Amino acid sequence: MASIGHVAVGLALGRYEAGGTSARRLAVAMTLLSLLALLPDADVVAFRLGIPYSAPWGHRGASHSVAFAVGVALVAVALARALRAPAAKWGVLTFLAVASHGVLDSLTNGGLGAALLWPFSQGRYFAPLRPLPVSPIGAGMLSSRGLYVVTVELLAFLPFWAYALWPRGHRQEP
Repeated sequence: MASIGHVAVGLALGRYEAGGTSARRLAVAMTLLSLLALLPDADVVAFRLGIPYSAPWGHRGASHSVAFAVGVALVAVALARALRAPAAKWGVLTFLAVASHGVLDSLTNGGLGAALLWPFSQGRYFAPLRPLPVSPIGAGMLSSRGLYVVTVELLAFLPFWAYALWPRGHRQEP
């Protein structure tokens, strides 16, 4: 999956978190939750390190699991408490952003699947329906196939984009 759908989910979660508050808070929440939604794909560094795709820490491996999402959410809760922010809210939003990545990748029609149940299972899983085309990695995104994937994702995630980016009035920060 290209990153377009993951970013759309992060932006929508950020819009929800910020509610009708300031534009600054909205931008921070949208940026942070989009980065968290993309976080599992940091595992692409495994290719450079010679870690096989099919290995537990290979692409779409452990970082795409529910356990990884829980771990990142617990870190977010601790940080939120330290910053006197609503910890439960940030924990849930962080979990949703990170966990959505593996679930969305399981909706693609290629690759080895996502290790959603790691460390309890080394299996890679796909959803019963796989409507999203798998995206080419790297420079392959600059091909006709890459353009096709981007177009499908933009259309599939249009409701998320609309919710996140539809103009609304903002209240001023006190």
